[in-house]
Amino acid sequence: MDSELRTRVRIAACAAGMGALGLAMGASLDSPRKLALYGAFWLALLAAAWRQLRRLHEPNRELPPEVVALTADQQALIDSAMALEARLEFAPIAIYRIEQKRTEAVVTPVNANARRLVAPGRATDPAALYEQLRALSVDSRKLVTFQTERGNERALAAVSTLTLRGVSTRLVALMPVESELEAEAFNAWQQLVHVLTHEIMNSLTPVASLSHTARELVDDLRPHVPAEMTGDLAIALDAIGRRADSLVAFVGSYRSLSNLPEARPELVRIADVFARVSALMAPGWEARGGSVSFSAEPGTLELMADPGQLEQALINLLKNALEACVNVERPEAQVRARLARGGRLRIEVADNGEGVPDELVQRMFTPFVSTKRQGKGIGLAMVRQLVHANGGTVRYAKPVGPGARFIITF
Repeated sequence: MDSELRTRVRIAACAAGMGALGLAMGASLDSPRKLALYGAFWLALLAAAWRQLRRLHEPNRELPPEVVALTADQQALIDSAMALEARLEFAPIAIYRIEQKRTEAVVTPVNANARRLVAPGRATDPAALYEQLRALSVDSRKLVTFQTERGNERALAAVSTLTLRGVSTRLVALMPVESELEAEAFNAWQQLVHVLTHEIMNSLTPVASLSHTARELVDDLRPHVPAEMTGDLAIALDAIGRRADSLVAFVGSYRSLSNLPEARPELVRIADVFARVSALMAPGWEARGGSVSFSAEPGTLELMADPGQLEQALINLLKNALEACVNVERPEAQVRARLARGGRLRIEVADNGEGVPDELVQRMFTPFVSTKRQGKGIGLAMVRQLVHANGGTVRYAKPVGPGARFIITF
């Protein structure tokens, strides 16, 4: 018994004894006034004794609980467990636990990234993602694809197994690789385009130059050579020269993919960027009997980016959208900017055109791929390069209705 408890017991006992003694003495008093005053005094003492006795029966309310002293090894073990739990919770990968319960394999998010991935705004169909994870075999590594509001995303899934308290559990780690794969693919295409354009230009330039020189020689020989011969030569050389010039221009357009100037980011107001793009693009949509609208919520949205490159990316998307609306009676496009989850800036470009064929969804940002007969396949490739150069990503998101929808995220 500690000192505070002993003190309370003594106070209660003394008060109770004095109260009983006081009542016995008060019984001998003959004056009612004295008896009333005496009784009130001793009743106060009895009330104090009663409060102390009640506190003795409620030690947890007044007295601090006993503190169990831990050994140094026990404290170190607890500290290590808490540190490990913190590292697991904030690991840069999503970790899921799969346990067999009765007839069903239950998938449970383990850390913050795993919970965030299946939260509203990310994976549009968590059940489909969980089904892919259940189908993974132990000790396997496989790319899984799942649909998000930004489009299809890929992650590398690694599976391991362990047994806890006699229960076998599978752990699945999802490592996001979409951005890394895009960056590697982009670098590979950039190098390929650079090599191809360099080699083709080295061959085409002398051909174009020689064709022009040959045509000048033919003109000089006209007085001395039959007209039939000079006419045929002139036609042939003119065809060679025209095709060489066309190929030079064609290859030159692809050279822009590998010679993009370095981005010069600055703080830009999204509403100002939209105003400039609207001034350039709105007349073309109105001439077709349609319209293009821009909105930024809130109107004070700002971004660190190269304004010229951001505007060019939006212009390319709107040009593609207008071409996709060639068979639409009233073409429309909407460009909206808002803050998404995690404080990211999201710009959405949507139209009511013909949309993107399913077979081209995975390849639409690849150079040389185009849905148009006369297309060169550099529009969307340039959009991706411009957005990536400014630290963003661009995705094709399957629209709810007709048309196409592209989402740029910074």
